[in-house]
Formats: sequence, C-alpha cells, structure tokens
Amino acid sequence: MQKQEQIVEMFDKIAPSYDKANRILSFGVDTSWRNAGIKSVLSLIKPAKLDILDIACGTGDMIALWQQKCPKFNKEIQSIKGIDPSSAMLEIAKSKFEKLEFIEAFAQDLPVKDGSADIVSISYGLRNVTERQKALSEFNRVLKDEGILLILEFTKRDKGGLLAWCRDFYLKHILPALGGFISHDKGAYEYLPLSIDGFLGQDELIKELESANFRFLSVESFSLGISTAFIAQKVGKSK
Repeated sequence: MQKQEQIVEMFDKIAPSYDKANRILSFGVDTSWRNAGIKSVLSLIKPAKLDILDIACGTGDMIALWQQKCPKFNKEIQSIKGIDPSSAMLEIAKSKFEKLEFIEAFAQDLPVKDGSADIVSISYGLRNVTERQKALSEFNRVLKDEGILLILEFTKRDKGGLLAWCRDFYLKHILPALGGFISHDKGAYEYLPLSIDGFLGQDELIKELESANFRFLSVESFSLGISTAFIAQKVGKSK
C-alpha cells in the first residue's frame, strides 16, 4: 500500500471519534485558530458573493465556520464544497450538511473546473499530502484570478526553551496517549508529531507557495507556534 493510501486508511479508522478528539486534545482552541484564519481571509477578499472549496474537509469543521462567519463580513456563499479522500470522514460530513456537495478526491487531483473558486482552504491537511507541490498547483488552478488560499497547519517547530519543551512534550507524549484512549488508535496520534517534524518550516512553505504562482500575503502563528495560518493570493493574468 502506498503512503498516501495508508494515511487515508488511518483517517477512515479514527473518523467516528475525530471531532471529539480534536476538541479534547486542543482544549477547544483549534476552533479559535480556524476562526482567526477565516476572519483574515474575509477581511481581504473583494467579491461579495463567494464560491468556496474546503480541501481535506474531514467532518466539515471549516465548512460550518465559513457559513457562520461570511454573513458577519457581508459575504454571501454562492457555493461551498468539501473535498476529502477519506470516505468515512465524508459520511460524517454529509450527515451534518445534507444539502451540500462533498467529493471524495485527493488534494493533488481535484475534480474541479479551472478558475471556479474565490477561496480555497485546507486545514491541518497539507502535511498529509504526499505530492504537496502538485496539490499547491491544483489549488492555484481551481482558484479564480486573485482568489485567496488559506492554509492552516502545524509547521516544523523551533527547538529550545522551556515553552518549546512543554509544547513538544505534550505533542509527543500526552497527545498520543489521550488520542489513543479516545479513538482506540494510538498510532494515528503518534503520527501527528512525526508528521509535523517531517513537514516544512514557515519560510520553506512560503517559497513553495511562490513557486506555485501564489503571492504570499500574510502568516500568523497561534498558541506558542503550534498552529500557523498562511494566506496567499493567486497571481492574476496581466491585462
């Protein structure tokens, strides 16, 4: 089995307990990270009517927050779609949002028309994409000119200092134990710190975004640098 398929199988297994585990393991703070990223995008995006794609949508957390926040910024959602390779995650998402469209697909191979989205978001899923640069190119392809990409992710962490030690101790020891207890799959939560260590730092990800024809707009870190929001814009065609 290829690594990408193994990752998807892991998420299929933990899907039933995924929402509960997220809230407990992050002490509910993950929702504030998502909200902060969404607010930043909505303060930047120009169109009043929006077509949104949420990649690696999981059980639909980001979709719910887009729906909540858009009206507060005088934005109307024309369409919002969730895309994820995990069928088990999508089944839960579909039960929450019966009228929305969900597509089972990989981030690096999106069955979506060119230039069809004002916003593409991916939350804590880019680390799990084995063909990351291909995925970034796909995000660029499906965005309209000057469309916005929001990436929320756990980036590689700086070492050293008491706060960094506490953060790493929690991620490497406490989180796998708690996650394993909740989901009955400790291995899935041991994968999290390993995937963070194997991922990019902030500057490296920004370079990859620029290589994929994005204009980097902003980066914001949360909670001792555990989570980071990257916002980039598709470079429009010169007129």
